[in-house]
Amino acid sequence: MKKFNGFKILLVFSLIFLALFLFYAFSGKIDKSGPLLIAFFLSLAIAVRGFSTFKSFSYTIWIFTAVAASMFYPQYFSSFGNFQFKILIVPLLQIIMFGMGSQMSMNDFTGVIKMPKGVIIGVSAQFLIMPLVAYMISLIFDFPPEIAAGIILVGCVPSGLASNVMSYIARANLALAVTIGAISTLLSPIITPFLMKILGGQFIEVNFWSMMLDILNMIILPIVAGFIFNLFNAGDEKLRTKISQLSIFLLLFC
Repeated sequence: MKKFNGFKILLVFSLIFLALFLFYAFSGKIDKSGPLLIAFFLSLAIAVRGFSTFKSFSYTIWIFTAVAASMFYPQYFSSFGNFQFKILIVPLLQIIMFGMGSQMSMNDFTGVIKMPKGVIIGVSAQFLIMPLVAYMISLIFDFPPEIAAGIILVGCVPSGLASNVMSYIARANLALAVTIGAISTLLSPIITPFLMKILGGQFIEVNFWSMMLDILNMIILPIVAGFIFNLFNAGDEKLRTKISQLSIFLLLFC
């Protein structure tokens, strides 16, 4: 009971932080209101853990907390002394993709057989609706070329692991989401550079082959390595079955 009351108190504090943030913001002191907005999201992310109905929103609110902190204090997220954090982007992404691959198996692709219509619609929507919406947003708001290209790139990349997490939280068809994510990831080395060349090429110069090799290096190869690790470390199949699955999986990526 005390634990639940503690969450209630945190919720009250989060509302107080929000009220103070809005007061400063409407008073024209938005630059000084950053800590209040961060404190609001931080306390709210913890507070909702005490309510079964809203518990699942904690993950999303933590993301808002990080975004708010990076918006008000970008200097702490770009470098530390002379060390530039952008150097870590590629290796960290490769680690994430390796982790994603280590959770994959041939079962992730059985949805193509079980739900072919859903997979086709999902993958088509992934590479048609999202890039076109991103392109239209870039045109409507007349962003600078580098910003417009970034928005289009976000629309052209596959859904990946984050989509599966959101599908799980929303209690959607997780098996279908996993299959769509796996298939769209397989197709991304070809389709993503192609879409960027067609849509993003109007804003910045896009090298199709260079981008394809970068995607293979950052996404596909770590996923393959993760799959191989999972197959031989956690798989219960016989060695012959493992080798057969590995051969099929490598053929899919080649």
